[in-house]
Amino acid sequence: MLREVRIVELEALGPAPFASMLLADLGADVITVHRKVAPPTLETAQGKLLDRGKRSIALNLKTPADTAILKRLLPTADGLIEGFRPGVMERLGLSPEVCHKLCPKLVYGRMTGWGQTGPKAAQAGHDLNYIGLSGALWYASAPDDVPITPPTLVGDIGGGAMYLAVGMLAGILKARSTGVGCVVDAAMIDGSAHMMNLMMSLRAEGEFKTERGQSVLDGPHWSRCYRCGDGGYFSVQALEPKFYALFLKRMGLHADGDFANQHERSNWPALTARLAALFASQSRAHWTAVFAGSDACAGPVLNPEEAMAETHMQARAVWSAPKGRLQAAAAPRFDGALPASPPSSPQRDQDRDAILSELAQLEMAGR
Repeated sequence: MLREVRIVELEALGPAPFASMLLADLGADVITVHRKVAPPTLETAQGKLLDRGKRSIALNLKTPADTAILKRLLPTADGLIEGFRPGVMERLGLSPEVCHKLCPKLVYGRMTGWGQTGPKAAQAGHDLNYIGLSGALWYASAPDDVPITPPTLVGDIGGGAMYLAVGMLAGILKARSTGVGCVVDAAMIDGSAHMMNLMMSLRAEGEFKTERGQSVLDGPHWSRCYRCGDGGYFSVQALEPKFYALFLKRMGLHADGDFANQHERSNWPALTARLAALFASQSRAHWTAVFAGSDACAGPVLNPEEAMAETHMQARAVWSAPKGRLQAAAAPRFDGALPASPPSSPQRDQDRDAILSELAQLEMAGR
């Protein structure tokens, strides 16, 4: 889909390489500028998983010679992605102004937690800090538990990498019609707050309250996870009345008057306790069988290895483990085709000769 798009990515952690992986999964030519010496991360002999489908050249951007190579690469690219703290690129002599002089159409993507401006812009932080400040962490977990979310998914990936990828594509479309690039300021606080607008629409309709445990998606007995008798977990989100009725029938509670008024908030805690006891009385496998084939909107909570073995996930070829590395396939998919097997990741500096040779040819051709 993105065969005519080239992205130059500067090695970073988390959301920036995830965004460029997403673009590579969609067919973009992503050249990762790795450091010459690997940082103390979980890089393996197979390279970094988030580098799959990319090419690698190692440069020391604190040296004039290697910085010159990067500056030669930029005019061949549609976009640049960096994930440093604000000011680092400027100190390296690679500010947006410098890069746009080299390549006016360049889309300059900047991935941070706090954003390029504001009192906290230069401050350290991580996923939980960003979504804690943005408001996105507030409704996480049951009302009687401390807020917690799946690691990295709300801030780093949802509020960060995905917004960076969309911003890069929007900027590239603009540049192709105008010849003028732009700077994409992708901040996890911005993206994670923006992700809350569905909840804010419910709030405007009186369906969501600031107080935790009092709203249709974070308080009811029919919208939460339960622990099963074998230690597994089961998810329930029977929001619509017809699905709630099916849920009660499968649970054997359709004739129980206590459960009749789905939206009576004062009943939610007691009904939650009753359902918790019921789910704890049987194994996850038992409840999975009870709800098999049902529209009751209830199902097991699986770990990634279990998800890879699940029949529906297998039918869509979502998970695989090439060379023993568990990973999900590219998404979304197009025209009903199953995703290709995930490509391998390059070794650090693996493609130096090919990239430099290609660059010389492009320069000779006057590109």
